[in-house]
Amino acid sequence: MRVLLVEDDPSIAGALLDGLPRYGFVVGHVTTGAEALAGFADAELVLLDLGLPDADGIDVCRRIRAVSDVPLIIITARSDEIERVVGLELGADDYVSKPFGLRELVARMRAVTRRTTPRSSTTEPVETRAAQSLGLLRLDRAARQAFVGDTEIALAPKEFDLLSLLATSPGVVHTREQLIEQVWDSNWFGSTRTLDVHVGALRKKLGAAIEIHTVRGVGFRLEPLSAQP
Repeated sequence: MRVLLVEDDPSIAGALLDGLPRYGFVVGHVTTGAEALAGFADAELVLLDLGLPDADGIDVCRRIRAVSDVPLIIITARSDEIERVVGLELGADDYVSKPFGLRELVARMRAVTRRTTPRSSTTEPVETRAAQSLGLLRLDRAARQAFVGDTEIALAPKEFDLLSLLATSPGVVHTREQLIEQVWDSNWFGSTRTLDVHVGALRKKLGAAIEIHTVRGVGFRLEPLSAQP
């Protein structure tokens, strides 16, 4: 997801520019209201600070909302309830007060995205609902079965969920955070070693059909293998 961060505080901007990509976000950064108004059209979500050097963030929010329905979260050190209400009434989708934790902000970003995405665009593609073939591997999600050739492979429930998620986008890197959140729970606080154990189990059980590549410091990518001639 493409995010436009409108924040003139270098410490906050730096932390978000470093942290948000670990959760799968592509972040563009500007420091003024003028830059925000010029650049928000390409964003899928806007994080807008109210205390900008050249404009009041409330006015920037109003001007963005006048021409766009892009999801918008206000982030600010201001604690005045009236300003929060004004921002929300002008069309902001949420309001986060500084200081805030990265996990809280990410949770709010994802919640806002879910609320503002039309149902038609969140419908699962056909290949994630029906049987899917990837080289030697065949997944039947409705029956929760995985086959290598004609042989069914016994998978534990979370192993199947993890494989199913990786297989939705072959060749695409899924971050560790995305996998933990979607296969386990967005509030998972256990060790991410659990993810490595399940990836190892899939490699062992499906080694003839797939390769799950580790992308160091990021996550995992599934590649199907073709039958040998």
